Amino acid sequence: MADRLRALARLTRRHGPLGLALVAWTMLACRRVRRQLARGGLDAVRLAAPPPGGTDTLVRHALHRSGGNCLESALVRQRWFARHGVTRTVVIGVSAPGAGFHAHAWLDGDPDPHRHELAEILRRPVPPSWLP
Repeated sequence: MADRLRALARLTRRHGPLGLALVAWTMLACRRVRRQLARGGLDAVRLAAPPPGGTDTLVRHALHRSGGNCLESALVRQRWFARHGVTRTVVIGVSAPGAGFHAHAWLDGDPDPHRHELAEILRRPVPPSWLP
């Protein structure tokens, strides 16, 4: 518990109260996306706007700490970018069945070492309601 309090204090010193709010939003958004995907797939994903400010790096660090998988992380980051008026497409790719099937999701434009090994099967643009 003391480690978590120190981490929160360090986060607040570095990024201020808005940074702390963004981390809290990111972690809650990741949990919501996980539940929404389980209940209704991509069409069920609805996320409230994140607080203003912050950085993509801060969002990625919070997603890493929250244990979000690649799809959950891509959707949360897509929402964060949309809040800032940046449209980023979520891309889902799969490997060839004979090569030990696996799937991966990322935001179009991100440097991702796995995407060259995968065939794209879906591109999900930003929902219009997410844009300012």
